[in-house]
Amino acid sequence: MVQQVIQLDREKLSCSICLDLLNDPVTIPCGHSYCMSCIKNYWDEEKKSHSCPQCRQSFTPRPVLVKNTMLAEFVDELKKAGVQAASFDQSYAGPGDVACDFCAGRKLTAIKACLMCVASYCEQHLQPHYNVAPLKKHKLIKATLKLQENICPRHDEVMKIFCRNDQRAICYLCSMDDHKGHDTVLIVTERAKQQGELGVTRQKIQKRLRDRETDVKVLQQEVEAINFSADKAVSESKKLFKDLISLIEKRSYEMKQKIRSQQKIEVSRVIELKNKVQQKITELRKKDNELEQLSSTEDHLYFLNNYPTLSHLSDSTDSPRSKQTLRCFEEVAAAVSAARDKLQTTLSEECSKMSDPVTNMDVLLPQEEPKTRDEFFKYSCQITLDPKTANSRISLTDGNRKATLIREDQLYTSHTDRFVERWQVLSTQGLTGRCYWEVTWSGKVVVAVTYKEISRTGTREECGFGLNDKSWALICSTTGYEFSHNKIFTPISGPLSSRVGVYLDHKAGTLSFYSISETMTLLHRVQTRFTKPLYPGFWIPRHAGDTVELCDLK
Repeated sequence: MVQQVIQLDREKLSCSICLDLLNDPVTIPCGHSYCMSCIKNYWDEEKKSHSCPQCRQSFTPRPVLVKNTMLAEFVDELKKAGVQAASFDQSYAGPGDVACDFCAGRKLTAIKACLMCVASYCEQHLQPHYNVAPLKKHKLIKATLKLQENICPRHDEVMKIFCRNDQRAICYLCSMDDHKGHDTVLIVTERAKQQGELGVTRQKIQKRLRDRETDVKVLQQEVEAINFSADKAVSESKKLFKDLISLIEKRSYEMKQKIRSQQKIEVSRVIELKNKVQQKITELRKKDNELEQLSSTEDHLYFLNNYPTLSHLSDSTDSPRSKQTLRCFEEVAAAVSAARDKLQTTLSEECSKMSDPVTNMDVLLPQEEPKTRDEFFKYSCQITLDPKTANSRISLTDGNRKATLIREDQLYTSHTDRFVERWQVLSTQGLTGRCYWEVTWSGKVVVAVTYKEISRTGTREECGFGLNDKSWALICSTTGYEFSHNKIFTPISGPLSSRVGVYLDHKAGTLSFYSISETMTLLHRVQTRFTKPLYPGFWIPRHAGDTVELCDLK
């Protein structure tokens, strides 16, 4: 118990720079205490800035250091008490403990190690370092099995300096030799800096842990919901399909009655037309006989008086065939066939939707994104542009992988998939799963993905990539990048490059854009839920000659 109290007091009265008991203790304005020589050396190293190694508070001008007499007396008493307490609690070194290098026979557990002596000491053999003046200047640290790692293998000096260029600990001689001109600081300074970063990293990890724990709860709720929904679907499916069959039979009977009714109407109409045509035939034959008789008369005056009246013909009416009555029932059959096909498609889609909650259970947990470009290449896909979608001002070359804005309209055939108002083009392939592709661009272009049903005609908001809820777009220009979705624009800071990478994890709802040069730099990431296949697309909104091209990834 006495030993534990001494150890606790020792920790409270240790210098955070040398990790030893305070030697000539001084207290700086922020309230923290250090060895006088440690804080002097620390401030001499900093030169321009005089701050506390623990709380980082800065002081201007440099504070005058005065020995804290009360602390010094307390430290001396603690050292004396330490010698007396050592006889009460003897702890022998066991497996995994650091043994005292000076104990004869059975060795005690070391509590401190000296970087100058390169040796470890138990409480008893450590006392000379507290009482002998030359040894007091030695650097003591907590006993460790890795004592040699604190010694420079080249100069046999304690490594008190950290080289930020090479990210390694070095000694003073190394800083004057191989590391001359490098960004170097005291190890304790770098530790304080990275300790702060460690805190931030832990906060991120803890947040991710909370998020993942929330995911687990959500997934459990999802499982319960799926089971309930499946049980309900099984119990109701027979009834629903029975109702559907009954409805189809009813519609079949109604269609039969309508066909028969229309049959009577059409037959009556055609018979009426037939009678009218026969009557017309009788009239025409009568007139033809009268003209024939007039033609054979030898009385010239009689001929001239009667010909104008007999030669007059009434205006001709449309042919009865113009109403296409013979095809009316074929059209009915075609309509029924189309309804059958549509019903089959709808049933297939709905059945597919019913299986989605089971097959897509991992939607809530995105897979980890690749880290290196080689890892991204594993998901590379070969994309080509669809000429049927290209605006007439877009010229496609290089196997439909390069799009260029030109000045004159091209003679493209009319197609419902073609963009009319916007100078845009879509890919042939719709993407799902995990996909990666790269493009090179010049001028100003929009690199996008979109659902296929985006409008081909209409307003800018209806058709333009990034201006509606059906598309996501990265705007690339010589002035920088900007992301757009549903008319919400987000400025992006990042290295400007003529090459852009796009990574899609459709199932995870992740869409990422990268600037590609010697390294990959993330520009923007989207996290959402994609409900349909996505089609890569390009929009060249400005100048003729601007281009965008899909890269060949090998």
